[in-house]
Amino acid sequence: MQATPESAMTPTLLFNPSFLDPSSSTQSFETAPISKRLNQLIKTYLAADILNDRLQDLSQQFQDPQPRPWQPLNWNQIEPGQIRGIDPLIFLAILAGSIDTETPIRGYTQTSRQYLSPLHPPMARFVGGTVNDQGDLVELGLWEKEERQHSPALQRLYTQLSGLKLMPLPHDPRPYEPTDNPHQDLFEHGLHRVATEYGATCLYVWLMAHSTGPLHQVLAELLIDEINHMTKFWGFGRWAYPHISMFKILMTLLRPQLRTTKQKPSSFSRTLKRMMQVLHWEAWSLPNKLSLLWTFVYVLWHLWRWSRSLNPDQLNRWFGQSPETPCPSTGI
Repeated sequence: MQATPESAMTPTLLFNPSFLDPSSSTQSFETAPISKRLNQLIKTYLAADILNDRLQDLSQQFQDPQPRPWQPLNWNQIEPGQIRGIDPLIFLAILAGSIDTETPIRGYTQTSRQYLSPLHPPMARFVGGTVNDQGDLVELGLWEKEERQHSPALQRLYTQLSGLKLMPLPHDPRPYEPTDNPHQDLFEHGLHRVATEYGATCLYVWLMAHSTGPLHQVLAELLIDEINHMTKFWGFGRWAYPHISMFKILMTLLRPQLRTTKQKPSSFSRTLKRMMQVLHWEAWSLPNKLSLLWTFVYVLWHLWRWSRSLNPDQLNRWFGQSPETPCPSTGI
């Protein structure tokens, strides 16, 4: 399968909502119920062909990393009337929380680079660039080059919708904390990285379903980036850890909760708790809460179905022979 250039995918999805349903029109999509819009967006943006294309693209980015250019956006035409089905103040609170989460991208990328460097140098360079002998960053990773656009874009959205400038309050990313088992360290960190990209994907597609016009188009650019990165991290994990079962994944995520000893909460549970806080979850209406939960379920179903379609021979054709990776322990 030959990779499709990113530019060939983007215009169709961004600027032709009728692509979601051959019988629909832009007007009918924008006036459709939120639930229908949400389901159509998920089915379109997470189609298996797109996910395969984004995963296969990873090997090309190892050789010649090229950031995906965003389409031209009509920033000055964004206004609060383009928000649908949610209190505009809640929409702004979600944007503020997303800004705080997206801002410390340098910390995310460098932590991931350190976990990857001993085992998978090309992927380490993709996420975190390269450093010299003194530890100074001399080249940005492609992941950072693309993700660092997100916080400024969200801040511009916030200002356009509210008339106010927001001062980000970023948290401190979790530092590199190696043990004597680098394979296990990378497995656990990689799970967390996939989970955060998955969460961002769900949130941005949910916001897209609650927006129209130029606001919808900006959110689409964010969504395309998150799907691109999530797909690459997920697929790379399937290649690097080919023998991992869903049981082992769940046990790794739940391990601190299942033990009776006093431990720090897992990074996954901390991330989930912080996400609920920064999104001001307690102020959401019940229909909004239920529709976001459905988004998480439906997106995961699409990803799991796609993941099951991947096979070792296919992944090895794209990335080379999978390393003989020791099976990570669940610690149970």
